[in-house]
Amino acid sequence: MPEDDNTPRPMHRVGLIDQAASLFRDEVLSGRWPVGERIPTEVELVASFGIGRNTVREGLQSLVHAGLLRREQGRGTFVISDSELTGPLERGLAGGRRRDYLELRLALDTTAASLAAARRTEADIERLRDLCGRREASWSTGDTDVRAGADLALHRAIVAATHNPLYLELYSSMLDVFAGHMREDGPVGSGDVDRAHRDHHDLVEAIADGDGPRATGLVAAIFDPFMA
Repeated sequence: MPEDDNTPRPMHRVGLIDQAASLFRDEVLSGRWPVGERIPTEVELVASFGIGRNTVREGLQSLVHAGLLRREQGRGTFVISDSELTGPLERGLAGGRRRDYLELRLALDTTAASLAAARRTEADIERLRDLCGRREASWSTGDTDVRAGADLALHRAIVAATHNPLYLELYSSMLDVFAGHMREDGPVGSGDVDRAHRDHHDLVEAIADGDGPRATGLVAAIFDPFMA
């Protein structure tokens, strides 16, 4: 007897895992699970989504492979990116030399500064000034991770001020790579600190003034001490 098309079919396990992964991916991409934060435990996810624990575990693991989550023994699972480009990019860029990394960042940050100067809004300017102040304040901590985070938050906000979502997604997906180079190679805490603070302040003000050529020149000045 032919099977009625309206007859419910049993859900295959792989389908459940894919559905779970999709649900969890939405939590990350929506920002309900913010980057840097620990996600709910497997027990909590079972209760919240009404799916089995093994399915939860395997659904999360697929996001680990995609570069969105990281498991930390004894601590839990953390969101490390809201872009699935992160994992492939990290692997592709891992072998780059210091100069390769600096040239890439210089190109990306220069273009971003020029576009931001042309497209920034009042809200963008307010955020850039706030993050510039936080960046400078972070140097008093002596913590290279805090400094790298504050520096990259400002530069990411400049990219956001371009109002080009593809540019922002690409740049955001590379932040872990950038931070790793900053920690290993020293740009976060070396050089003329006062000059670096001044250049970043002037960069923000050039963008606020809509002065693209000055903004791009200041990006070059920021990177120049590290290009030798």
